[in-house]
Amino acid sequence: MKKRQMYFRMITASLIRRRSRMLVALLSIAIGATILSGLVTIYYDVPRQMGAQFRNYGANMIFTPSDGSFTQADIEDGRSYIESADIVGVTPYRYESVRIHELPVMAAGTDLTQAKLTSPYWSVEGEYPSGTGSLLLGASLSEQFRLFVGDTVTVSYTPEFDGRSEDETILDNTIDLTVAGVLETGGPEEDYVYLQLSDLEQLTGKSGEIDLAELSISANSDKLRSYAEKISSSVQALDARLVKRVTESETTVLTKLQALVLLVTVVVLALTMICVATTMTAVVTERRREIGLRKAIGASNGGIIKEFMGEGMLLGGLGGIIGSVLGFIFAQQVSVHVFSSSITFMPLIVPVTILVSVAVTGVSCLLPIRSATQIDPALVLKGE
Repeated sequence: MKKRQMYFRMITASLIRRRSRMLVALLSIAIGATILSGLVTIYYDVPRQMGAQFRNYGANMIFTPSDGSFTQADIEDGRSYIESADIVGVTPYRYESVRIHELPVMAAGTDLTQAKLTSPYWSVEGEYPSGTGSLLLGASLSEQFRLFVGDTVTVSYTPEFDGRSEDETILDNTIDLTVAGVLETGGPEEDYVYLQLSDLEQLTGKSGEIDLAELSISANSDKLRSYAEKISSSVQALDARLVKRVTESETTVLTKLQALVLLVTVVVLALTMICVATTMTAVVTERRREIGLRKAIGASNGGIIKEFMGEGMLLGGLGGIIGSVLGFIFAQQVSVHVFSSSITFMPLIVPVTILVSVAVTGVSCLLPIRSATQIDPALVLKGE
């Protein structure tokens, strides 16, 4: 039998003989590895999960004009500096004062399909307009004008004089639109009427002008800042600005959550080390006579160290494997119940968990092994 095989049989037989104590050590290592694997997986997946959650609070970047207004082409130019995978939605807005029932209201011409992506917090009774010929009415205006889903309303707009004499009669432009939905946000959006940009351009007779664009981007604050600086310096017509109430809140929450995850991981690993060290110390105490006898017949301290360290490493490896599997299940459950989405499996976590488990177990065995090497055979065999 080869020396390596003999060594493996010796340490496995030792573990089996003391299986009750070793199961306690293995369980503590497995629990520690589970928490380590699960929390590290969550730690690295939290930015994506938190980013997705914060996108529900609206846009985190806006395009404003450097001078006057800008065009859709300028938006596309600015958008080209952002990685496509990071873009959740880009919504242009143009604002005009129109009239409903001869009363002035503020109309926002936009792409309502994109608005649904950049402003997912909007609550709509009815449905979003799917095309031209319909509008989204703020809840305050709906109550004021007694207009509800399915009603038809005439929206009017008075063109500018454009140099014509004041005596010349200028007829209002009008367009009939259907109320597709009523918007409730609890904010100023309820005082606006939202229609497709093409309908507003038809009503006003002016096209191509954009007053504002909202962007929802899935990226951390540093990357967002980099995008904003690059766009502002490269696209002359645009100023890219971050929505600080969203980006700063996301950064603060993310930093604190990651710090909490890291702290819990360190505490759990420390408790694992204490449990393993206590168990191995008990094993050394139990085997004092055996160790003393072996040293009396010529066993070296190196051989004893190698045996105990081998037992610890084997327990650490087994605990790491079990913890890697249970850790992913744990992380998946946390992700589903907290963030309502599945987590991404990272294969690199498995070897890292096993290596950390082995390392923690090895460190935990140092004091018990030191105690084993200090046993005096003469005293032990005399029964002292």
